[in-house]
Amino acid sequence: MNWSRAHTLATGLGLIALTNGVALIGVAYNRSGEPEASLRLTQRELRVPYEWRGNSENSGMALKPMWRLPQEQAAGKFPDFTYGPPVWLDEAKMRELGFDPPPSAGSLDSRGSARYEKQLSREVLLVLELDGPAYRRSLELTAQYLAGEEAKLAASPGDKARITLVNNAREALERERSRNSRLFVADAGRDAAALRARYPDKTRYAIVRGEVRPGYFGREKYLGSISGLSVESINVPFALREVFAKAPKFVDTDRPDLAPFEAAVAFGRRFEPWILEATKK
Repeated sequence: MNWSRAHTLATGLGLIALTNGVALIGVAYNRSGEPEASLRLTQRELRVPYEWRGNSENSGMALKPMWRLPQEQAAGKFPDFTYGPPVWLDEAKMRELGFDPPPSAGSLDSRGSARYEKQLSREVLLVLELDGPAYRRSLELTAQYLAGEEAKLAASPGDKARITLVNNAREALERERSRNSRLFVADAGRDAAALRARYPDKTRYAIVRGEVRPGYFGREKYLGSISGLSVESINVPFALREVFAKAPKFVDTDRPDLAPFEAAVAFGRRFEPWILEATKK
């Protein structure tokens, strides 16, 4: 019995060592050679997850990339670039990613729609765009929304409900200009070389892995949605923790002025990120 317990313990420790060794080899491979891309992100794009409760002595720290989705808003609708299908993830793109859309989306009943929605999600390559056309479009749409609400208020001056809507719209535009993340998921594909040829600027576009799943919206459109990135957080090296010690928490979106910083985030051969350097502003 004693030998059995010792043998079990040794086997367990060996498996742990093997797992850690494989992980370290993967990290070394990912970081070998020149980075595939390098983005300079700030507290607008990187947040300390709310669940982190450690300190610099006995616990690690990780940052969560705050990515968003380019969308076209219906007239008069409050702008939202966090939820829902991105405008480019249409039926043609879903076919390109290997999904099987139905022959005619609008002709399906609820049972038929559910059958196609049950296709399993797929890991694909996603393109992260920093401070590019998608972000500029978000500013434009938010400004258009504000202009529309101001026009409605001008037609009904003194309307308290309209005044509140205008104030909310002004705050939304201010957040978009100076607080919200400028990092958008701009495209997807299965061929890294083809994506890099389409987005050659490695200081603005990074390729990562992520999950895409199919779905219906109003039973008329077969679209995809992004479930998340395969690597959802970036570990902070011990030597750099002080830079992020008072950084905004994941839920603290209204305090962009708190501990501002800039971090160079590299993406390697396996499209996984790590922090090269970071400084307080």
